[in-house]
Amino acid sequence: MSFLTLRGVTASYGASQALFGIDLDIAEGEVVALMGRNGMGKTTTVKAICRMLPAGGTITFDGKDLTRLPSHAAARLGIGLVPEGRRCFRDLTVWENLIAAHRPGAWDWQAVTRLFPRLAERRDQRAATLSGGEQQMLAVGRALMTNPRLLILDEATEGLAPLIRAEIWDAIARLKADTAMSILVIDKSLKELRQVADCAVLVARGRTVWTGAMADLDAETSAAHVGV
Repeated sequence: MSFLTLRGVTASYGASQALFGIDLDIAEGEVVALMGRNGMGKTTTVKAICRMLPAGGTITFDGKDLTRLPSHAAARLGIGLVPEGRRCFRDLTVWENLIAAHRPGAWDWQAVTRLFPRLAERRDQRAATLSGGEQQMLAVGRALMTNPRLLILDEATEGLAPLIRAEIWDAIARLKADTAMSILVIDKSLKELRQVADCAVLVARGRTVWTGAMADLDAETSAAHVGV
């Protein structure tokens, strides 16, 4: 049964329409990859889900109509976002960034720093002084501190050094193996996505163009809609 459902979702930036019909399903505990070339509507889809942008069509989460909710109410239902560009609170320490986002649940300081031990080492450092990779770990940790039921990672490995990218992908794999959390991953790294994602949704020009099991995504289809 679908936990998050999008049907015919549309969205615009002023007079410029960006989404023309996005369909997407995520079941409880499922990892879904949302893929497509740059500018095809992936981040706009995330903004529609998180209620950061008005949207038409149907968006339901655990049976509730998200289109009628403001962003803070959608977050309280259990949607955690790791946004593109990290957006950590630069003048707050690692500890303060994490505690500011905390809601009751299994994910607390100890759980997050077990996933990312480096954050414990940087506990009292301001986020602005962290490396790009450390800021990304902090952004993931901050989203987990909200104790979400659905975690959305928007380009969480983009621009990172290979070793840090590997740490982020390992963390996603551990979340899949050790929790019942649903995860939506927006990324272009097919090799890594094939190791963690159950299903894939491909978008082009603001529309869903392919949906299926990750194992069924062939080279021709991925090249047509994801490859450079």
